[in-house]
Amino acid sequence: AVVSTQSTGYNDIAYNSDNPFPGTIINALHGSDVYEGVMIDYMGDDVTPQTFLDVLSGKYTEKGSRKTVKSTKDDVIFVNFADHGGPGILAFPHSELYKGDLDRTLEMMSEGARFKQMLIYVEACYAGSMFTKLSADMNITAHTASNSDESSYACVLDEDLNTYLGDCWSLNWMNNTEQIMPNLDSETVMEQYDIVKKMTTTSHASIYGDLTTITNEPLSTFMGHGKGLKDARANEFQMENSIQSQDVMIDWLRRKLRKTTDEGSAEELKQQIKDHENKEKFVMKTIDAVGADLLGSPEAVNNLKKVSLAIRHPGCNEAVMKEFFAACNCRIQDNPYITKYLATLSKLCNMFSADIIVKTVGKYCYEQ
Repeated sequence: AVVSTQSTGYNDIAYNSDNPFPGTIINALHGSDVYEGVMIDYMGDDVTPQTFLDVLSGKYTEKGSRKTVKSTKDDVIFVNFADHGGPGILAFPHSELYKGDLDRTLEMMSEGARFKQMLIYVEACYAGSMFTKLSADMNITAHTASNSDESSYACVLDEDLNTYLGDCWSLNWMNNTEQIMPNLDSETVMEQYDIVKKMTTTSHASIYGDLTTITNEPLSTFMGHGKGLKDARANEFQMENSIQSQDVMIDWLRRKLRKTTDEGSAEELKQQIKDHENKEKFVMKTIDAVGADLLGSPEAVNNLKKVSLAIRHPGCNEAVMKEFFAACNCRIQDNPYITKYLATLSKLCNMFSADIIVKTVGKYCYEQ
Protein backbone atom coordinates (compact mmCIF):
# COMPACT_ATOMS: atom_id res chain seq x y z
CA ALA A 1 0.00 0.00 0.00
CA VAL A 2 1.20 3.51 -0.78
CA VAL A 3 -0.03 6.58 1.12
CA SER A 4 1.14 9.95 -0.20
CA THR A 5 0.20 13.23 1.47
CA GLN A 6 1.49 16.47 -0.04
CA SER A 7 0.46 19.69 -1.76
CA THR A 8 -0.73 17.89 -4.88
CA GLY A 9 -3.05 15.87 -2.63
CA TYR A 10 -4.67 19.07 -1.39
CA ASN A 11 -4.96 19.93 -5.09
CA ASP A 12 -4.44 23.69 -4.87
CA ILE A 13 -1.58 24.03 -7.37
CA ALA A 14 -2.86 23.19 -10.84
CA TYR A 15 -5.63 25.78 -10.88
CA ASN A 16 -4.10 28.27 -8.45
CA SER A 17 -4.58 31.87 -9.61
CA ASP A 18 -0.80 32.36 -9.50
CA ASN A 19 -0.12 29.40 -11.81
CA PRO A 20 0.64 30.87 -15.27
CA PHE A 21 -0.19 27.51 -16.87
CA PRO A 22 -3.58 26.53 -15.41
CA GLY A 23 -4.26 22.84 -15.15
CA THR A 24 -0.60 21.82 -15.08
CA ILE A 25 2.07 21.09 -12.49
CA ILE A 26 5.75 21.30 -13.41
CA ASN A 27 8.35 19.81 -11.06
CA ALA A 28 11.56 20.23 -13.10
CA LEU A 29 13.12 23.10 -15.03
CA HIS A 30 11.77 23.00 -18.58
CA GLY A 31 9.88 19.87 -17.53
CA SER A 32 6.55 18.56 -18.73
CA ASP A 33 3.21 18.45 -16.93
CA VAL A 34 3.01 15.80 -14.19
CA TYR A 35 -0.58 16.54 -13.17
CA GLU A 36 -2.57 15.07 -16.05
CA GLY A 37 -3.98 11.67 -15.22
CA VAL A 38 -3.10 11.78 -11.52
CA MET A 39 -5.77 10.11 -9.39
CA ILE A 40 -6.36 11.93 -6.09
CA ASP A 41 -8.45 10.17 -3.46
CA TYR A 42 -8.59 13.03 -0.96
CA MET A 43 -8.35 16.74 -1.70
CA GLY A 44 -9.33 20.15 -0.38
CA ASP A 45 -10.94 20.20 3.05
CA ASP A 46 -10.81 16.39 3.22
CA VAL A 47 -7.02 16.57 3.69
CA THR A 48 -6.84 16.61 7.50
CA PRO A 49 -4.70 14.88 10.13
CA GLN A 50 -7.65 12.71 11.17
CA THR A 51 -8.39 11.63 7.60
CA PHE A 52 -4.70 10.78 7.12
CA LEU A 53 -4.65 8.65 10.28
CA ASP A 54 -7.96 7.00 9.34
CA VAL A 55 -6.70 6.14 5.86
CA LEU A 56 -3.41 4.81 7.19
CA SER A 57 -5.02 2.67 9.88
CA GLY A 58 -7.84 1.39 7.67
CA LYS A 59 -10.70 3.05 9.52
CA TYR A 60 -13.94 3.87 7.74
CA THR A 61 -14.23 7.45 6.55
CA GLU A 62 -16.94 9.42 4.80
CA LYS A 63 -14.30 11.64 3.21
CA GLY A 64 -13.00 11.61 -0.36
CA SER A 65 -13.01 8.30 -2.20
CA ARG A 66 -13.40 6.44 1.12
CA LYS A 67 -10.42 4.29 0.20
CA THR A 68 -8.33 3.28 3.21
CA VAL A 69 -5.41 0.93 3.81
CA LYS A 70 -7.00 -2.45 4.62
CA SER A 71 -3.69 -4.02 5.49
CA THR A 72 -2.83 -7.28 7.26
CA LYS A 73 0.25 -8.77 8.89
CA ASP A 74 1.50 -9.78 5.43
CA ASP A 75 1.39 -6.30 3.84
CA VAL A 76 4.06 -3.63 3.42
CA ILE A 77 3.19 0.06 3.54
CA PHE A 78 5.03 3.03 2.04
CA VAL A 79 4.10 6.51 3.30
CA ASN A 80 5.37 9.72 1.67
CA PHE A 81 4.54 13.02 3.39
CA ALA A 82 5.60 16.47 2.16
CA ASP A 83 4.52 19.75 3.74
CA HIS A 84 5.56 22.21 6.44
CA GLY A 85 6.56 20.95 9.85
CA GLY A 86 7.58 22.12 13.30
CA PRO A 87 8.79 20.57 16.56
CA GLY A 88 6.62 17.48 17.01
CA ILE A 89 4.28 18.74 14.28
CA LEU A 90 3.41 17.92 10.67
CA ALA A 91 1.29 20.64 9.10
CA PHE A 92 -1.85 20.02 7.07
CA PRO A 93 -3.72 22.71 5.10
CA HIS A 94 -5.96 23.83 7.97
CA SER A 95 -4.66 22.01 11.04
CA GLU A 96 -1.72 20.07 12.47
CA LEU A 97 -0.79 16.46 13.09
CA TYR A 98 0.98 16.12 16.43
CA LYS A 99 3.59 13.57 17.40
CA GLY A 100 1.42 11.98 20.11
CA ASP A 101 -1.41 11.20 17.66
CA LEU A 102 0.97 9.72 15.11
CA ASP A 103 2.73 7.68 17.82
CA ARG A 104 -0.56 6.21 19.02
CA THR A 105 -1.68 5.28 15.52
CA LEU A 106 1.61 3.59 14.63
CA GLU A 107 1.66 1.73 17.97
CA MET A 108 -1.93 0.58 17.48
CA MET A 109 -1.17 -0.67 13.99
CA SER A 110 1.99 -2.44 15.13
CA GLU A 111 0.33 -4.11 18.09
CA GLY A 112 -2.64 -5.10 15.92
CA ALA A 113 -0.39 -6.72 13.28
CA ARG A 114 -1.69 -4.34 10.62
CA PHE A 115 1.46 -4.57 8.52
CA LYS A 116 4.60 -6.61 7.97
CA GLN A 117 6.83 -3.61 7.37
CA MET A 118 6.30 0.14 7.01
CA LEU A 119 8.61 2.67 5.37
CA ILE A 120 7.89 6.36 5.97
CA TYR A 121 9.46 9.25 4.01
CA VAL A 122 8.88 12.76 5.42
CA GLU A 123 9.81 16.07 3.80
CA ALA A 124 9.23 18.76 6.44
CA CYS A 125 11.13 21.06 8.74
CA TYR A 126 12.01 19.40 12.06
CA ALA A 127 10.77 16.09 10.62
CA GLY A 128 13.13 14.06 12.80
CA SER A 129 11.33 15.27 15.93
CA MET A 130 8.36 13.07 14.97
CA PHE A 131 10.39 9.85 15.13
CA THR A 132 13.20 10.18 17.69
CA LYS A 133 11.54 7.58 19.95
CA LEU A 134 10.40 5.25 17.16
CA SER A 135 11.03 1.77 18.53
CA ALA A 136 13.30 -0.50 16.50
CA ASP A 137 11.01 -3.50 17.12
CA MET A 138 7.89 -1.98 15.51
CA ASN A 139 8.98 -2.93 11.97
CA ILE A 140 8.87 0.73 10.93
CA THR A 141 11.65 2.79 9.37
CA ALA A 142 11.35 6.57 8.96
CA HIS A 143 13.62 8.51 6.57
CA THR A 144 13.38 12.27 7.01
CA ALA A 145 14.61 15.35 5.16
CA SER A 146 15.77 17.01 8.37
CA ASN A 147 16.72 16.14 11.91
CA SER A 148 14.93 17.44 15.01
CA ASP A 149 16.58 20.85 15.05
CA GLU A 150 16.47 22.29 11.55
CA SER A 151 14.56 23.42 8.51
CA SER A 152 14.31 21.47 5.31
CA TYR A 153 15.04 23.35 2.07
CA ALA A 154 13.34 24.19 -1.21
CA CYS A 155 15.31 23.93 -4.45
CA VAL A 156 15.11 24.76 -8.15
CA LEU A 157 13.80 28.28 -8.58
CA ASP A 158 11.87 28.60 -11.84
CA GLU A 159 11.92 32.29 -12.74
CA ASP A 160 9.11 31.90 -15.27
CA LEU A 161 6.80 30.23 -12.78
CA ASN A 162 8.15 32.39 -9.93
CA THR A 163 8.30 29.40 -7.61
CA TYR A 164 10.56 26.67 -6.30
CA LEU A 165 9.79 23.39 -8.03
CA GLY A 166 10.53 21.06 -5.17
CA ASP A 167 12.29 20.37 -1.91
CA CYS A 168 15.95 19.38 -2.04
CA TRP A 169 15.74 16.07 -0.18
CA SER A 170 12.59 14.95 -2.01
CA LEU A 171 14.07 15.86 -5.38
CA ASN A 172 17.14 13.83 -4.47
CA TRP A 173 15.34 10.64 -3.45
CA MET A 174 12.91 10.82 -6.36
CA ASN A 175 15.68 11.49 -8.86
CA ASN A 176 17.73 8.63 -7.45
CA THR A 177 14.70 6.37 -7.79
CA GLU A 178 14.11 7.52 -11.38
CA GLN A 179 17.72 6.79 -12.27
CA ILE A 180 17.44 3.10 -11.37
CA MET A 181 13.88 2.47 -12.60
CA PRO A 182 12.63 -0.09 -13.38
CA ASN A 183 15.34 -1.94 -11.45
CA LEU A 184 14.25 -0.93 -7.96
CA ASP A 185 15.43 -4.28 -6.65
CA SER A 186 19.02 -3.18 -7.34
CA GLU A 187 19.15 -0.71 -4.43
CA THR A 188 18.22 -1.18 -0.77
CA VAL A 189 16.44 1.25 1.51
CA MET A 190 19.70 1.93 3.35
CA GLU A 191 21.63 2.40 0.14
CA GLN A 192 19.14 5.04 -0.98
CA TYR A 193 19.36 6.69 2.42
CA ASP A 194 23.16 6.87 2.18
CA ILE A 195 23.06 8.20 -1.40
CA VAL A 196 20.43 10.82 -0.65
CA LYS A 197 22.10 11.87 2.59
CA LYS A 198 25.29 12.66 0.68
CA MET A 199 23.39 14.49 -2.05
CA THR A 200 21.40 16.59 0.42
CA THR A 201 23.86 19.17 1.71
CA THR A 202 21.30 21.71 2.88
CA SER A 203 19.89 19.69 5.81
CA HIS A 204 20.76 16.51 7.69
CA ALA A 205 18.77 13.64 6.23
CA SER A 206 18.08 11.24 9.11
CA ILE A 207 16.78 7.73 9.69
CA TYR A 208 14.90 6.23 12.64
CA GLY A 209 13.31 2.99 13.86
CA ASP A 210 14.25 -0.39 12.42
CA LEU A 211 17.78 -0.09 11.06
CA THR A 212 18.48 -3.80 10.51
CA THR A 213 15.67 -5.47 8.55
CA ILE A 214 13.74 -2.91 6.51
CA THR A 215 16.92 -1.06 5.60
CA ASN A 216 18.20 -4.20 3.86
CA GLU A 217 15.04 -4.58 1.78
CA PRO A 218 15.19 -3.52 -1.88
CA LEU A 219 13.26 -0.37 -2.75
CA SER A 220 10.97 -2.49 -4.89
CA THR A 221 9.51 -4.00 -1.70
CA PHE A 222 7.87 -0.66 -0.97
CA MET A 223 7.78 1.20 -4.29
CA GLY A 224 7.14 -1.68 -6.65
CA HIS A 225 8.53 -1.57 -10.18
CA GLY A 226 7.97 1.08 -12.82
CA LYS A 227 8.63 1.49 -16.48
CA GLY A 228 11.72 3.48 -17.45
CA LEU A 229 11.13 7.19 -17.50
CA LYS A 230 11.77 9.29 -20.57
CA ASP A 231 13.84 11.90 -18.74
CA ALA A 232 15.57 11.02 -15.51
CA ARG A 233 16.27 14.39 -13.96
CA ALA A 234 18.94 13.61 -11.37
CA ASN A 235 21.63 16.21 -10.74
CA GLU A 236 19.89 18.92 -12.80
CA PHE A 237 19.81 21.38 -9.91
CA GLN A 238 22.31 23.02 -7.61
CA MET A 239 22.01 23.15 -3.84
CA GLU A 240 23.26 26.75 -3.77
CA ASN A 241 19.92 27.80 -5.27
CA SER A 242 18.15 26.49 -2.19
CA ILE A 243 16.25 28.35 0.52
CA GLN A 244 14.89 27.36 3.92
CA SER A 245 11.33 26.15 3.46
CA GLN A 246 10.30 28.46 6.30
CA ASP A 247 11.27 31.50 4.22
CA VAL A 248 9.84 30.52 0.84
CA MET A 249 6.56 32.40 1.24
CA ILE A 250 8.12 35.79 2.07
CA ASP A 251 10.76 35.25 -0.61
CA TRP A 252 7.97 34.57 -3.10
CA LEU A 253 6.18 37.80 -2.14
CA ARG A 254 9.39 39.82 -2.49
CA ARG A 255 10.12 38.36 -5.93
CA LYS A 256 6.54 39.01 -6.97
CA LEU A 257 6.93 42.64 -5.83
CA ARG A 258 10.10 43.07 -7.88
CA LYS A 259 8.35 41.83 -11.01
CA THR A 260 5.07 43.70 -10.76
CA THR A 261 4.49 46.82 -12.84
CA ASP A 262 1.11 47.64 -11.33
CA GLU A 263 1.27 50.32 -8.66
CA GLY A 264 -1.80 49.06 -6.83
CA SER A 265 -0.51 45.49 -6.72
CA ALA A 266 2.88 46.73 -5.56
CA GLU A 267 1.37 48.58 -2.60
CA GLU A 268 -0.67 45.53 -1.64
CA LEU A 269 2.41 43.29 -1.80
CA LYS A 270 4.44 45.75 0.28
CA GLN A 271 1.75 45.66 2.95
CA GLN A 272 1.64 41.87 2.93
CA ILE A 273 5.41 41.68 3.32
CA LYS A 274 5.36 44.23 6.14
CA ASP A 275 2.58 42.32 7.93
CA HIS A 276 4.54 39.07 7.76
CA GLU A 277 7.76 40.73 8.90
CA ASN A 278 5.92 42.24 11.87
CA LYS A 279 4.29 38.89 12.65
CA GLU A 280 7.68 37.17 12.68
CA LYS A 281 9.12 39.81 15.03
CA PHE A 282 6.06 39.49 17.27
CA VAL A 283 6.40 35.69 17.47
CA MET A 284 10.13 35.85 18.22
CA LYS A 285 9.61 38.50 20.91
CA THR A 286 6.66 36.70 22.48
CA ILE A 287 8.35 33.30 22.73
CA ASP A 288 11.46 34.90 24.20
CA ALA A 289 9.26 36.67 26.75
CA VAL A 290 7.52 33.42 27.69
CA GLY A 291 10.87 31.73 28.15
CA ALA A 292 12.34 34.58 30.19
CA ASP A 293 9.27 34.64 32.44
CA LEU A 294 9.56 30.92 33.19
CA LEU A 295 13.36 30.62 33.28
CA GLY A 296 14.09 33.91 35.01
CA SER A 297 16.24 35.71 32.45
CA PRO A 298 16.91 36.24 28.72
CA GLU A 299 20.30 34.60 29.21
CA ALA A 300 18.63 31.39 30.34
CA VAL A 301 16.47 31.45 27.20
CA ASN A 302 19.55 31.81 24.99
CA ASN A 303 21.16 28.85 26.77
CA LEU A 304 18.01 26.78 26.27
CA LYS A 305 18.10 27.49 22.54
CA LYS A 306 21.50 25.78 22.37
CA VAL A 307 20.09 22.52 23.75
CA SER A 308 19.15 19.87 21.19
CA LEU A 309 15.43 19.42 20.77
CA ALA A 310 13.79 16.32 22.22
CA ILE A 311 10.00 15.93 22.42
CA ARG A 312 9.84 14.04 25.74
CA HIS A 313 6.28 15.07 26.57
CA PRO A 314 4.17 15.03 23.37
CA GLY A 315 0.99 15.88 25.26
CA CYS A 316 2.52 19.04 26.69
CA ASN A 317 3.97 19.99 23.31
CA GLU A 318 0.55 19.66 21.66
CA ALA A 319 -1.27 21.65 24.35
CA VAL A 320 1.28 24.46 24.30
CA MET A 321 1.40 24.69 20.51
CA LYS A 322 -2.39 24.77 20.21
CA GLU A 323 -2.57 27.58 22.77
CA PHE A 324 0.19 29.52 21.05
CA PHE A 325 -1.42 29.26 17.60
CA ALA A 326 -4.81 30.34 18.97
CA ALA A 327 -3.71 33.03 21.41
CA CYS A 328 -1.08 34.58 19.13
CA ASN A 329 -3.25 34.26 16.01
CA CYS A 330 -0.72 32.46 13.83
CA ARG A 331 -0.50 29.15 11.98
CA ILE A 332 2.32 27.23 10.36
CA GLN A 333 0.60 27.18 6.96
CA ASP A 334 -0.13 30.92 6.99
CA ASN A 335 3.09 31.96 8.74
CA PRO A 336 5.68 29.20 8.12
CA TYR A 337 8.55 31.36 9.41
CA ILE A 338 7.21 30.97 12.97
CA THR A 339 8.63 27.45 13.07
CA LYS A 340 12.11 28.97 13.54
CA TYR A 341 11.11 29.89 17.10
CA LEU A 342 8.74 27.15 18.28
CA ALA A 343 11.47 24.83 19.57
CA THR A 344 11.86 27.00 22.68
CA LEU A 345 8.27 26.17 23.67
CA SER A 346 8.89 22.46 23.07
CA LYS A 347 12.00 22.52 25.23
CA LEU A 348 10.12 24.27 28.03
CA CYS A 349 7.85 21.21 28.13
CA ASN A 350 10.83 19.22 29.42
CA MET A 351 11.05 21.58 32.40
CA PHE A 352 7.54 22.80 33.24
CA SER A 353 3.99 21.46 33.19
CA ALA A 354 1.72 22.14 30.24
CA ASP A 355 -0.66 24.17 32.44
CA ILE A 356 2.08 26.59 33.53
CA ILE A 357 3.39 27.10 29.98
CA VAL A 358 -0.09 27.49 28.48
CA LYS A 359 -0.97 30.12 31.09
CA THR A 360 2.24 32.04 30.38
CA VAL A 361 1.76 31.83 26.62
CA GLY A 362 -1.75 33.25 26.98
CA LYS A 363 -0.47 36.05 29.17
CA TYR A 364 2.05 37.33 26.63
CA CYS A 365 0.07 36.65 23.47
CA TYR A 366 -3.01 38.47 24.67
CA GLU A 367 -1.07 41.37 26.19
CA GLN A 368 0.71 42.30 22.94
